[in-house]
Amino acid sequence: MEATDRASALNAREEPAPRAVFDMHCHLDFAPDVHEAGADAQEQLAGAFSVTVSPAGYVRAARELDSFERVRVGLGLHPWWIADGTCEDEVALFERLAPCERFIGEVGLDFGREHAARREAQLATFDRVVSACADGGKVLSIHAVRAAGATLDVLERRSALAGNVCIFHRFAGTSDELHRAVRLGCRFSINPKMLASKRGRAYARSIPEDLLLLETDEPSGEGAAYDAHAARLRLESMIDELAALRRAPRFELAARIAHKSAELLL
Repeated sequence: MEATDRASALNAREEPAPRAVFDMHCHLDFAPDVHEAGADAQEQLAGAFSVTVSPAGYVRAARELDSFERVRVGLGLHPWWIADGTCEDEVALFERLAPCERFIGEVGLDFGREHAARREAQLATFDRVVSACADGGKVLSIHAVRAAGATLDVLERRSALAGNVCIFHRFAGTSDELHRAVRLGCRFSINPKMLASKRGRAYARSIPEDLLLLETDEPSGEGAAYDAHAARLRLESMIDELAALRRAPRFELAARIAHKSAELLL
């Protein structure tokens, strides 16, 4: 075999197949045209977990995205919506819908400065959210800001960890909380903002490979444009960075993350 042929064969082995990346936490319903965003994700990605922030938003998004077989829509109740104190009807709707849904997200707790005043309301509501998922068989995408320990407390108290897959979106807890979550079998979806911080990179280096997932958290807000091609490039770039951080073969790491993502979504 000629040297150029050997190099081409080596490069082919090292590069993942097209669309072999999964976005395990995105907000396609934020896009101006939700159906178009779903079609774009279906074309560019191997799969996407599109979370929502409220049950009413879930109903709308599920209707728009139902035809895309590699896009999964999560039933959500974001802690920011809980923190505004106006969501009892939404909580009740979540409890009615949850028994029939496999994908749950975005849910969780946010004890950051802007939302800490409603800590007790958040805890009470998250307890109801987790209780609605306690029968198992679900995949949860979880938001936890200054609340990883409290989040794990609720999940353990309601015995929700054994029968469900719990994914921490952009984990930002303490090292002890990370070790606890790892021991309990939680997964972790890594995004570019996490890799931009020293602590985030340290966590991304130390999380067991079988628990690693990738996400973009895009679009960034209601009405923001969505570009699935750009999302795919961002996800592939994260694989490059993770492989370098972990000193792992890129192709093997990408394949492992894709396999674990496919087990959850497809």
